[in-house]
Amino acid sequence: MSTSTASKPTILVLCTGNSCRSHLAEGLLRQAAGDLFEIASAGSKPAGYVHPLAIRAMAEVGIDISRHHSKHMNEFLNRPVETVITVCGNADQACPIFPGQVNRHHWPFDDPAHATGTEEEQLAVFRRVREEIRRVFTSYADGRRDALKAAGSVKR
Repeated sequence: MSTSTASKPTILVLCTGNSCRSHLAEGLLRQAAGDLFEIASAGSKPAGYVHPLAIRAMAEVGIDISRHHSKHMNEFLNRPVETVITVCGNADQACPIFPGQVNRHHWPFDDPAHATGTEEEQLAVFRRVREEIRRVFTSYADGRRDALKAAGSVKR
């Protein structure tokens, strides 16, 4: 039986602008472990949009983040957040403690929004960062799934 959204622990991915890296991570982690966790992303200084090249890079791997929107991390201050993962140095420094927070991780990635060159060259940076995030967050999801199985919380 699947876990209902109300009972799934929340993992919050934080970045400064909440326009690229945190949305890439949110989409990839939701794909890898959305059956076990509620996944969300936010920023300390939200840009107000999701970068079009982030949306495009994710669409290439079959993940639709086109309906995501940029959110401020303060939207989560009154919600139980089990794990906070920061993906840039500024968000790590600005990160408050959230209600119910048990875990905190900091895995910084290059900001593809700063890529220069042609659109294709910029997209190549988004793809590289997407794949770096995929490796880290898939390993994280696998580790969490293994831990839950060992504890008897997940049955297959």
